[in-house]
Amino acid sequence: MHGPKKRTGEKVFIGICLIALVFPLAMLAILIGDVVADAWPRLSLSFLSGFPSRDATIAGIYPALVGSLLLIALTAVIALPVGVGAAIYLEEYSRRGRLANLVEVNIANLAGVPSIIYGLLGLELFVRVVGLGNSIAAGACTMALLILPIIIMASREALRTVPGDLREGAFALGATKWQTIRQVVLPMALPGILTGSILSVSRAIGETAPLIVVGAVAFITFLPDSLSSEFTVLPIQIFNWISNSPDKDFRANAAAAIVVLLVVLMALNLAAILLRNKYQSRTH
Repeated sequence: MHGPKKRTGEKVFIGICLIALVFPLAMLAILIGDVVADAWPRLSLSFLSGFPSRDATIAGIYPALVGSLLLIALTAVIALPVGVGAAIYLEEYSRRGRLANLVEVNIANLAGVPSIIYGLLGLELFVRVVGLGNSIAAGACTMALLILPIIIMASREALRTVPGDLREGAFALGATKWQTIRQVVLPMALPGILTGSILSVSRAIGETAPLIVVGAVAFITFLPDSLSSEFTVLPIQIFNWISNSPDKDFRANAAAAIVVLLVVLMALNLAAILLRNKYQSRTH
């Protein structure tokens, strides 16, 4: 008696799950299609290499694109060594206890803090106290703080996937703690570390609120020539075009910039997949 009812319930549950999965994907596809349709007339090399202008028909995103790439590169240089190093210490060297548990809880909580809070922290710490001003260095340090907890958590999870037998085998052969970590643990955990780190950097490239708080410029007609230069990024350029002008041409520029930003994000995600597959094949 319960068999047909159970199978019916399973089918209903599966149907609901499929609808819950397909509906957001369909809406996302519709939104992306609408943005691409609006952006298509403006997507060109002149748009990529052009500078912002009051004339929407000749305005470009070159300073914002260069600023985004420089910001992400500098953010990765700052955050990756610190994040991976912290994960190695917490996972391989730190003793379990109340202090370690407190640190773990705080790292998990920091990963969920709204990004604008990091912007306020960066404004007070890097812009005012350290004296970096409204520079690309201050923006990179702020974004490094934003993604640091995520990198630490992802790196620790990757380190935990390495079997303990490998560590014990290395110790049995006379390897030191650091030699074991460097030659055995890190190569095995590298695919997961790279994937988590690149995805963390991908999150940073789409952030707007922290950089506005730190003082990124919305309209800029020059390229940053040093770490102390003012800068802008693609999300802020998009925000400026959308919010400050009802002009149809500026909305098309914003749509084209959104497409470029999506391409950059997809490139970073593809790089994460390729690097993971490459190092996984080496370790097997």
